[in-house]
Amino acid sequence: MMNNTDAMSLTLGESKVRSRRWLVWVAAIAVPLLLPLVFRSGYALSMMCQMGIAVIFALSYNMLLGQSGLLSFGHAVYYGLGGYASIHALNAIGAGKLDFPVTLLPLIGGVTGLFFGIVFGYASTKRAGTVFAMISLGIGELMAAGSTVLPGFGGEAGISANRVTGKGLFGITYGPPVQVYYLIALWLVVSAILMYALTQTPLGRMANAVRDNPERAQFVGYNPQRVRFITLVLSAFFAGVAGGLTAINYEIVTQEYLTAHTSVTPLLMTFIGGAGYFFGPVLGAILVTFLQVVLGAYTKAWPLYMGVVFISTVLFAPQGLAGIVMQHRQVWSAGLMRRLVPAYAKVFVPACALLLGTICLVESTYHLTTEAQAGTQMSLFRIPLDVATPAPWIGAAALIAIGLYFFRRSCAAAALSWEGITAELQRRKSP
Repeated sequence: MMNNTDAMSLTLGESKVRSRRWLVWVAAIAVPLLLPLVFRSGYALSMMCQMGIAVIFALSYNMLLGQSGLLSFGHAVYYGLGGYASIHALNAIGAGKLDFPVTLLPLIGGVTGLFFGIVFGYASTKRAGTVFAMISLGIGELMAAGSTVLPGFGGEAGISANRVTGKGLFGITYGPPVQVYYLIALWLVVSAILMYALTQTPLGRMANAVRDNPERAQFVGYNPQRVRFITLVLSAFFAGVAGGLTAINYEIVTQEYLTAHTSVTPLLMTFIGGAGYFFGPVLGAILVTFLQVVLGAYTKAWPLYMGVVFISTVLFAPQGLAGIVMQHRQVWSAGLMRRLVPAYAKVFVPACALLLGTICLVESTYHLTTEAQAGTQMSLFRIPLDVATPAPWIGAAALIAIGLYFFRRSCAAAALSWEGITAELQRRKSP
């Protein structure tokens, strides 16, 4: 039995955990609201709008993958259909046929996603695993193809609208980008709170149980198919909200919003961020969106780099960025981070050399094979290079060889440091 001292210690520990959790949520709410005060350019606001929408989309996808274990290749169906419903509603508002505030327009996208989640989810959630994945892929391709043959609904050119319409509330017209950003930030905060609250409900815990062992969940009296179905429907609602925000942000919805490429995007975000943690998809969505926008502006080979990041995450960090953060959080709390810093510093330098050599090799190859008509001269990090000469190739090969050699040696040293810290943590935990 616990004595009074143990009970008091346990109560204090729980109180500290609750306080930290509240601080995290306050910070998570405050940061999106304060970002425009720091990043005021149109480019930054556009990127942050995309990040906000991506976070909602990725969190909705993680309700399937991370919480229920359902690998979906057709999640863009609910995102795209929510976007189409919202863009049509936006046009109806502009024509005076619908009296509805633009601020609440993402609700139309959410309800549309929820409706089609009910329609498609009943059949697709009867089975999990590969069967569910293939059914979701088929539904996605069906809806993507169908949107192009229905001109009134979508068509090849898509549907465009003007978000500056209807009755502006308190002078808000959503013409300036900063107003659109705050609309997205508002829906992001509300959606994230609701999705996190769902993880704390009996439904969220049963979704985890169905993910881990559906037979045992069924044995204790729960229907795994029903749990998967309800989770998919709720996930489709939030995906539709993200689609509605996209319609407002871009003022156009096209067939691309329904394609497999769009469905793969939240999959990448969730895997890279870490499907096992609620904040994992948030990290993944921010990183992937940043890389897409920044790399897309500098190189046409950005999909290759995204593929490398994804493969590296799956191979070397299967728990994603969130898993790495949580592992180092324990080290930080134990005051042992200073023992890792020198080892990581030794890894950083050869890693940069390896990365630089790889980029030089990729960009030189890409320029020589796809942009030869523009000449053999190219610029990399403002350094002029002639890919017709041996110098760039020799330099890239040398950087890769030297970087790889010292990277492997420094990684071995870092692994020894990590093993020593792990042993120290185990000794501290043992009585």
